[in-house]
Amino acid sequence: MEVSFTKEIKSLALGAGETFHGEGILAITKGLLQSGVSYVGGYQGAPVSHLLDVMVQAKPYMDVLGVHVEACANEASAAAMLGASIHYPLRGAVTWKSIVGTNVAADALSNLSSPGVTGGVLIVVGEDYGEGASVIQERTHAFALKSTMCLLDPRPDLGRMVDMVEHGFRLSEASNMPVLMELRIRACHVRGSFVCKDNQTSQVSTRNLMDEPAGFDYMRLAHPPVTFRHEKLKYEARLPAARQYILDQQLNELLPGRHERLGIVVQGGLYNTLIRALQQFGLADAFGQSDIPLLVLNVTYPLVPTQLSEFCIGKEAVLMVEEGQPEYIEQELALMLRRADIQTPLHGKDLLPQAGEYTTEVMATGLAKFLQKYLPAHTPAETLQWLANNMERRESVAKSLPTPLPARPPSMCVGCPERPVFSALKLAQQDVGNVHISGDIGCHALATFEPFSFGHSILGYGMSLASRAGVSPMMNRRVLSIMGDGGFWHNGLLTGVQSALFNGDDAVLLIFKNGYTAATGTQEIISTPDEESKVDSSDKQQSLAHLNQTIENTLNGLGVKWMRTVNTYEVDKMRQTLTEAFTTSFNGLKVIVAEGECQLERQRRVKPWLASLLKKGKRVVRVKYGVDEDVCNGDHACIRLSGCPTLTLKDNPDPLKVDPVATVIDGCVGCGLCGANAHAATLCPSFYRAEIIQNPRWHERLLATWRHAWVRALQPA
Repeated sequence: MEVSFTKEIKSLALGAGETFHGEGILAITKGLLQSGVSYVGGYQGAPVSHLLDVMVQAKPYMDVLGVHVEACANEASAAAMLGASIHYPLRGAVTWKSIVGTNVAADALSNLSSPGVTGGVLIVVGEDYGEGASVIQERTHAFALKSTMCLLDPRPDLGRMVDMVEHGFRLSEASNMPVLMELRIRACHVRGSFVCKDNQTSQVSTRNLMDEPAGFDYMRLAHPPVTFRHEKLKYEARLPAARQYILDQQLNELLPGRHERLGIVVQGGLYNTLIRALQQFGLADAFGQSDIPLLVLNVTYPLVPTQLSEFCIGKEAVLMVEEGQPEYIEQELALMLRRADIQTPLHGKDLLPQAGEYTTEVMATGLAKFLQKYLPAHTPAETLQWLANNMERRESVAKSLPTPLPARPPSMCVGCPERPVFSALKLAQQDVGNVHISGDIGCHALATFEPFSFGHSILGYGMSLASRAGVSPMMNRRVLSIMGDGGFWHNGLLTGVQSALFNGDDAVLLIFKNGYTAATGTQEIISTPDEESKVDSSDKQQSLAHLNQTIENTLNGLGVKWMRTVNTYEVDKMRQTLTEAFTTSFNGLKVIVAEGECQLERQRRVKPWLASLLKKGKRVVRVKYGVDEDVCNGDHACIRLSGCPTLTLKDNPDPLKVDPVATVIDGCVGCGLCGANAHAATLCPSFYRAEIIQNPRWHERLLATWRHAWVRALQPA
């Protein structure tokens, strides 16, 4: 079974006056329903995955509200959904992960923002920026500027975030502009509460259909020559309307403070961190009240010149707190002030870091410089000492270590079906030599870490086959491209496979078919096996072989002539297949489909099933692998070849031997990789396979008693 959101789905149905408790991203989801959204789409990705996951699982309730929910193939298809709001009074929302998703959706978004919208449009973007990010360090702000789309950055308070969802739709309708809402990781996962409103049913929905389409209007097309008129409308009508709505509804918050001669302008999403930093100087309390006046920008584009000018005029100095680079807001604010001949000193990136996440310590360091110049009485020695000690502690810890601490990179899950393929690839390269490997986004990207260290480039989700096109013609040895089934359907089919076939490229493509978009939360895809195909088995690794042939059928239909499907856990067969692909005389695209169900998803299904069998008193067999300590030679090639977290070291029980021995610790899921590696690489035969039988039958108990007695008899006295 998949991850269940039963509790979260119930909270979506809360009515007026009831109190919602939970995470920020789920509050945003509730806000969409309170706003009368007609359709929701998107592509999953942290930190906003839950929005779409919950709505997909809440389909029966969405049907009651008349809300259409679509799990899109990629971000471009999600953005294209928003075309529904160009002509019709339909409120639509889509979601995806960060700037990388926005880049994929850029074509549709540009063509949406040109004609503008009639129904409100809200795009919820997980702003995956900073220390917890898993993508390139870029900001959504640049896209809002480029395409003239409103950008919300709400203060991380659940009530305010929900208000900004509702205002986001109204702002979109008032200005005819699409609205982006960026949510940082901390905002998505901040917990709190707010008083709910009733969910609203749209006047046009899946339960209340339109009879006729809109009349033809060439002005609503993103097509020359009307695009020239669209550009003028952005600056003559849409931006002024947006600024007026922002002012009228007070979307940006002006928070007074007793030190009126100073001011701080801050992005809404950074408010909580700023308050925590101000507390270190005794300039804010635990309730978020600041002694320095704050202008909290819940809308970071467009800025309202009159609002910013009024805040800055007459002040001794203003600090602009803007995370990331370039400093778009600071530059625009400086230009506004100078054009209005306001000479208030403006500080920002001169005191705060140009790039990187603004944590409390980072902000406090910048604030200290600002306060020492303008409010020296509020730079307590203990705070300055705390900042200095933090640096000294880091340096002293580094100096006290005899050697640097070893890196602890993330690893694939225990029993992951992708790990054995990389073991096979290591072995294959012993025969054919090192090959250039074009990596891709997904769980398999973890193979870039030790012990595999595979992958020369990662250039986009599903882009590995396309990214080798400039390398393989220049290489004497064939190039390997790797992608998952999620990446294959997201982008790889067209940008990679179709292009390679069209150009007749001599390429090798390895597709991991684990049945899900695993790295983003094991969401189902078109090649996910149906429930009837998921055969529960406690004594062997469940493979997806021949259960869903969508990928193979698609490749056959496109004209792929050389294709092999191999169970990932068959390391020796995978090695032979890889070697064949690198050495065959066939000139053209060669595809290896590596099948093995995502182990995390399998365990979610198998563990409850086994528990139910045990509860009924039925016989259950569980496979466990181990290492014979007397046979282990201490070479540890098995660990270097596998990298499995459950395969580790322990002290040698033999007092005459110094080298530690390998051991399999608790957590082993019985995938058999350690034994398969030992066989494929001809390692020492120290691995054994044991079957643990619970609720055994009577003859199994009798046989076990006889075996134990026989072993004891053979042991020396």
